[in-house]
Amino acid sequence: MAHCCAAIYFLNLRGDILIERRYRDDVERDMAENFRTQILNSKGETSSLQTPVRTLGSCTFVYLRHSDLYVLMVTKNNANVMMAFKFMTSLVDLFRSYFEGALNENSVKRNFVLIYELLDETMDFGFPQLTEPAALKSFIMQKGVRGELDVATSTQQAKNATLTVTGAVSWRRPGLKYQTNEVFLDVVEEVNLLMSNTGAVLRNDVVGRIMMKCHLSDMPELRLGLNEKIEDITFHQCVNLGTYEANKVVTFIPPDGEFELMRYRASEGIQVPFKVIPMVKELGRTRLEVNVSIRSLFGAKMFALSTVMLVPVPEYTAKCTILVTSGKAKYDATKKAIVWKIKRFSGSTEHSLRAEVTMVSTTKERKPWSRPPISMNFQVPMFSASGLRVAYLKILERRLGSQYQVEKWVRKLCKSGDFLVRI
Repeated sequence: MAHCCAAIYFLNLRGDILIERRYRDDVERDMAENFRTQILNSKGETSSLQTPVRTLGSCTFVYLRHSDLYVLMVTKNNANVMMAFKFMTSLVDLFRSYFEGALNENSVKRNFVLIYELLDETMDFGFPQLTEPAALKSFIMQKGVRGELDVATSTQQAKNATLTVTGAVSWRRPGLKYQTNEVFLDVVEEVNLLMSNTGAVLRNDVVGRIMMKCHLSDMPELRLGLNEKIEDITFHQCVNLGTYEANKVVTFIPPDGEFELMRYRASEGIQVPFKVIPMVKELGRTRLEVNVSIRSLFGAKMFALSTVMLVPVPEYTAKCTILVTSGKAKYDATKKAIVWKIKRFSGSTEHSLRAEVTMVSTTKERKPWSRPPISMNFQVPMFSASGLRVAYLKILERRLGSQYQVEKWVRKLCKSGDFLVRI
């Protein structure tokens, strides 16, 4: 396997070195200076044309920007670039976990010792090792604070840390204890749609995520059963891929706390939550009549929250007279649209908007109005546009068996992605 890098640097936006760690002797410190003068401050090409992988002479520079920092990796060999980017993004997530979500120039300056300790653990001789925050925090205490422990406790923690680093479950440390075992599972979907002005669906797809929050004692195994309605699935590393391929059951030992279990996409059999029918009539050069009807297609017991519709009008609009059957609507000149808001939209109901638009009169010839599409934002709790259904969620703890009690919650949320309707 090709190694990842020979050295890693953290630089500010001026190109000054904040942290450096060299894993091999084939690069010198002045490599970072070459990066600043020949790449960051180069006048030969604009920033939009710069690529994240550059080769100068015998050195290859792989870098990314996060906040007010550049993370730079340097190598002289034929390194695995995708491994380098994966390692850098994992390193950013790791530091954010230690620094309470903030990774910037100031947080780097305040945590030199901790960062060097983490860099030593995460890579060895240019090969990535361990980047899981949960595993590293078992032996590198958060913010570098170590408690006073007796010899027996210290020895046991060292054994647990070794098991976590070298075992098959690097994302979860052993010995976790909770008074109440709880599992929260959220299915969050975004609907992308393009609809014609007659209500016909021209293009649609759903992008979904399954988010989990686990507060579970010991080392349980979870089994999640889903119906066959999804494609393009990407799993968290904790999922046993062999079991899923054989039985279509998502089997995993979960990390502690919140994490994204999987991502997926669906392009067939999609249940569209709303149907929108717009009608726009141009009455001469200075008047426009807009009628929009919207019907919710989900069940009567469900409802949508924070529904917002933007109905475009010409940019030279002077005023709008608006009537709606529900919610509130007004003309927003900055958005060049009528903004219609409905706080709670019940299922199987229909509402309408009627507006008379008066435009500024002028003797100059105007460009024809391009009629941009209507856009919508909404959230529908407990609705799945893809048809994904959680058949079961089983939790097994081999040591305790049936005595292992867990409280489980499953929720669904459907949100708007690019939800557009032509007029």
